[in-house]
Amino acid sequence: MNTADRRGLLIILSSPSGAGKSTLAKRLMTWDPSLQFSVSATTRPARAGEVDGKDYLFVTEEKFRGWVKDGDMLEHAHVFGNFYGSPKAPVQQAIDAGRDVIFDIDWQGAQQIRNSALGRYTLSIFILPPSIPELRRRLVSRGQDDDETIAKRMQKSWDEISHWDGYDYVLINDDLNVTEERLKTIIMAERLKFHQQPGLSAQVRRLQNEFEDLS
Repeated sequence: MNTADRRGLLIILSSPSGAGKSTLAKRLMTWDPSLQFSVSATTRPARAGEVDGKDYLFVTEEKFRGWVKDGDMLEHAHVFGNFYGSPKAPVQQAIDAGRDVIFDIDWQGAQQIRNSALGRYTLSIFILPPSIPELRRRLVSRGQDDDETIAKRMQKSWDEISHWDGYDYVLINDDLNVTEERLKTIIMAERLKFHQQPGLSAQVRRLQNEFEDLS
């Protein structure tokens, strides 16, 4: 289906840290290059290798608070001492043009987006780890955080998991390739829902007119 024939989706991927949502988001964008990743704004410092405007928009707390005050953030949250959020304007532009936008956010951000004016266009998916020991192993093996931060992420993981039933779909990521294929199936099906295809009404009217012409 051509993107011009439909409205874009806001595809929300959530999970506790280490469950695989970021890797899955990257795989989906390789599968369909038309997918657009929502670049979050954050007040935390950039990590080694991160690029401003690509991985995150790195901004001051003052600027971030100003965006929130002006209503320019689709969702925002305070996590581990820093602010994170999704600027609204690029998301609105993308879905109006028929392009899907992927969000790698937590349950709080997902809830804010579902309750926003764009809520009807959201597709929310929660990714569960196969086990808690495996979740911790993944956090340690990626080598991004010190022991204290890993402990905090593990403590927060249960709070994240406890909100699993607030999502449209829930997948257990025990096999990355299988989970990826299931995500593709879900997205392709959601794109075909009638409210995502604004041109369907005109098509139905044309069919009705053709019926009348036959009579």
